[in-house]
Order: sequence, then structure tokens, then C-alpha cells
Amino acid sequence: MRTRSGSRYSKAGEVAAVGQKRKRSSASAVAGECGGVGGRRKRLAGGPDYLEALPDDLVLFILSKLAASASSPSDLLSVHLTCKRLNGLGKHDMVFAKASPATLAVKAASWSEPVQTFLERCADAGNLEACYILGMIRFYCLGSRSGGAALLARAASGGHAAALYSLAVIQFNGSGGAKSDRDLRAGAARCARAAALGHVDALRELGHCLQDGYGVRRDPAAGRRLLVAANARELTLALTAAASRHAVAALPLSSGAGGGCPLLSDFGWSLPEAEPHAANQFMVDWWASRGAHQAAAKKPAADFSDADGADGEAGEGAELRLCSHVRCGRRETRRHEFRRCSVCGAANYCSRACQALDWKRAHRAQCVPLERWLLAVGGGEAQP
Repeated sequence: MRTRSGSRYSKAGEVAAVGQKRKRSSASAVAGECGGVGGRRKRLAGGPDYLEALPDDLVLFILSKLAASASSPSDLLSVHLTCKRLNGLGKHDMVFAKASPATLAVKAASWSEPVQTFLERCADAGNLEACYILGMIRFYCLGSRSGGAALLARAASGGHAAALYSLAVIQFNGSGGAKSDRDLRAGAARCARAAALGHVDALRELGHCLQDGYGVRRDPAAGRRLLVAANARELTLALTAAASRHAVAALPLSSGAGGGCPLLSDFGWSLPEAEPHAANQFMVDWWASRGAHQAAAKKPAADFSDADGADGEAGEGAELRLCSHVRCGRRETRRHEFRRCSVCGAANYCSRACQALDWKRAHRAQCVPLERWLLAVGGGEAQP
């Protein structure tokens, strides 16, 4: 039935204009929001909140599992932005202690105070990987020798193999102090502990120490066995990483010296070079962004005098050299701390392991005896 104005009466007594759509009743709206077929389900006002019903221990366990499997820091950040409860529980030490290495792999370009605070929270919570990464950054990049060494020692006491090896390199070179502070026996002992945990560089370093009698009793046969074990260990790790991405028949295994780091070179096989650790990659990028490579290249190669000093940050920054192994990133803490190549005198190495890797990687083709270099500079006049 219609009115005089053209409207019609509704069943409930309400008037609806002609040509306008009728509004859904409250019952149909609730059915569309909560029980509609294929529609988006929404929680009714005053309905049960299942997240609030979960106990804190269970939520913390879930967040710690998420932190352990996170592939980037944004995975944890998204948890903090979800709600107030997850933001509070996400700051628990249990979550920071389980942070994955991928979460802690910070970049030198993004280094800031919040990033440092995040690593400090993880380290204070007992995360050994965070202790190692922050210790390396503080010791070699920020110049905080005592703070960095303390973090490395904390990680090493927890059985972190890379931290044990880094402390061995520091003791071999006397880093952070004078030349007289070198402790070869202590360095060899820490290197042996890291090698027992399967650290490849520690196995290679200890093998060269046994071959040369450096800090330990000379035993060429045992040193040779450790070098083969280091190559076999590195081969196993490379094959495991490659098998997760390719079929076994398609692994990039080739003979001869290719573009990668030759593994088991004594047997003529090579594999692509493995990715460096996050701490080493940070140091490489850190010094590259500050022009340390160019400053080291401008130094004359004929200065062989030894000089002891402190950290060398004031007045000697341009004279401190980087390890010539491009994937290492360590820098001298005093002048003439690293050993030079005995043939050309142009390459500097923090350890024998880095020297062996760089020799296989690039220095074999670049190394020129110093006498031939001097003859080339002097016009090629050879003395009888």
C-alpha cells in the first residue's frame, strides 16, 4: 500500500522511499558478519578473545620458536607491532636468547644506536651468537678492545667455536696491546678447542701451526692430517648447503682452479666459495665504506720496521692495514701487527688460515718476488 507522496508502508510500520534500497535488519547484519557463507568472519563485540585466554608461558614459547626460525629482524618487529600483549612478551629475555643468526646478521650500512641496543639485549639474554657478533664489531670496528674481548670471552666460555678461534687470532697477534703481549701457547690451545668443535678455520690454523712449530711442538704429519680434515670438513659443509638447493647430480663440482675457493686442492677439486660469517661481512663492509682499502693500498710496501703501540686510533689510523683475505675484514690494532707475505711483502694476513685461503683464491696469481718488483721499478737492470 502506498501513501499520497508515493512512499509505501513497510511491514514493521517504517516508511521507505521509492527507489532507495532497504537496509538489512539487525539479524541479517549479524548473520552476514559472523556466519555468512564465504564472507569475512568478525568477532562479535563481547565475544571470546582466544589470545587473551592463552597463558603467558605458552605465548613465550611460541615467540621463542618464532625468534629461532626468523629469517630477518622484521619478523620479530612485526610481532611487537601486533598488539600490546605481544609487544610486552616479545621483549622477554627468553625471546632475545633464541634469536636466530639470520636475525642478528646486521648490515654495516644500517648500523645505528637501536641496532646496537638490540644486539646488547640479545647478548645480555645469553645469546652466544649475539655476543660474538657484537664483540667482533666492538673490538675491530668501534675500537672498544676490552668490551669486545669480554663479549668474545663470554661466547667462548659457552662453547662458541668462532669466538674461540677469534680469541686465538687475538692472542697470536697480541691484538689490542703490544707485540710482547702475544701468547702463542694460549692461542694454540684455544685454536685446538675450536678445532675440536669442528671450526674449519681453526682446523686449518692448527694444522699450519703443527707444520711450522708455531706455539706447539712441530709435527708435520699431524699438521698435514689436520689440513686434510679441514678441507674435508669444508667440503661436507659446502655439499650440505648445495644439496638443499640442487640435486646431487647438479652440484657445482669441478676440477681445477675455478672461480671459487679450491677445496681439496691436493686432489684437484674445487667448489664455490662459502658465504662469510655475518661478523666478517659486517667488518668488510664497514671498512670499505670508510675507505680503509684505499688507505692501505697507498702505503709503501718497503717499510718492514716493527713498532709497538696502543690501539693506534689516533694519528696512525691511515697506517693500519686490513687482512688481505677479502672475506676476513679484520684490521690491525697497532702498526705492523699482521704478518706479511715472505715472497712479495705486499699482502698482510691476520692468520695462517687466511693466508692459505687467499693463496688458493687469488694471491697465487698475484704474488711477485720483491727482487723482481724492484728490478721492474729500477728499469730492469739486473745485477750479476
